[in-house]
Amino acid sequence: MASQPLVRVEHLSKVFHRDSAEVTALDDANLEIASGEFVALMGPSGSGKTTLLNIIAGIDRPTSGHVYVGDEDIATLDEDDLAEWRNQNIGFVFQMYNLIPVLTARENVELPLLLTDLNRAERRAHTEAALTLVGLRDRMEHRPRQLSGGQEQRVAIARALVTDPVLLLADEPTGDLDAKSAQEVLSILGRLNREFGKTIIMVTHDPKAAKAASVVRHLDKGELLPFGRTP
Repeated sequence: MASQPLVRVEHLSKVFHRDSAEVTALDDANLEIASGEFVALMGPSGSGKTTLLNIIAGIDRPTSGHVYVGDEDIATLDEDDLAEWRNQNIGFVFQMYNLIPVLTARENVELPLLLTDLNRAERRAHTEAALTLVGLRDRMEHRPRQLSGGQEQRVAIARALVTDPVLLLADEPTGDLDAKSAQEVLSILGRLNREFGKTIIMVTHDPKAAKAASVVRHLDKGELLPFGRTP
């Protein structure tokens, strides 16, 4: 018997209301992602790929449909339960890093651990391990302005990893990087998937970035296209 997918998206729709107009961002999307897969979601601007990622992350809510992560239908959780679920299960990497400028790399990475029961020594050990994993052990006490864009994104990846999340989600993680830095970030994501079994969902418009994934799915005008189809 095949194991149950880690992520199941069933008949998912999302409609945004702008003044008197309705904009359909997702239209009856269905998707299954196995544990340990590295999935790239591709599509032009406005195709719905970031909306889908945000709903899987519990950042946004669907208009209709279901999102199961494991056995949990996160679309049915109230705000408090959803926030707790997100803190325990999701690591999110943003295009623009979202680091706090006045904090060091170590302090930025440690932030999610402040919501856990770990003591100070345990938080430091986890933080140092995460920064070592992304090759920045020697930059722990540097603030974001003292780092390159690629290094900032690696700090953001370490922050996303430090709680050992079930899902690592990345929204255009190489979109603001030069080619060399982008390749370094993709190599780290690939290693996390291959060597550590991390399940990764990455939104990208870049075919070169998508090659780092093991599965590529395309969206177009809110529709998740079947395997093999592109916009």
